[in-house]
Amino acid sequence: MSTAEFAVTFKEAGRSVIATRRPWREFLDPSALSLPSSLSDATTRISHNLTRFLSNYCLVVLLLIFLGLIYHPFSMIVFLLVFVAWFFLYFSRDDPIRVFGFELDDLVLIIILGLATGLALALTGVFVNVLISLAIGAVVVCLHAALRSTEDLVGDMQDPFGDALLESPRGDYSGI
Repeated sequence: MSTAEFAVTFKEAGRSVIATRRPWREFLDPSALSLPSSLSDATTRISHNLTRFLSNYCLVVLLLIFLGLIYHPFSMIVFLLVFVAWFFLYFSRDDPIRVFGFELDDLVLIIILGLATGLALALTGVFVNVLISLAIGAVVVCLHAALRSTEDLVGDMQDPFGDALLESPRGDYSGI
């Protein structure tokens, strides 16, 4: 994969995350919580729920990072500015950015925003706080995804291969 393809794929993934947020009532439905019957069931639930609620999980992790910075108001402001920069300069724009008559490639913009994010974390001294918040977020996301049953989501999920795997070109397998 070339660097240009990577940048386009990264941007499309970010847009799809933003566009696929599910209702919070569905996400936080207490009647959908149950213990998985096995490790296999838990991993299946995690896979399905991460796919369905990815945007919601991203927002939960961002909220946990924000709460991890609550005792660092300057860092919180810097974090919000970096988040807004990523959103407006990368994920929500369709036209290329021009600086002094030069068009910035998406990969160059990713590098600039990534360096700005790293620099902001390094200069504000909250790298450990953000790392701990990310770890807590990963645990919360995996715990919710494993405990939330997927039975009510079966009708909503679509097979990426369509009906190709459901129908055989030879007909039914009743002759076996």
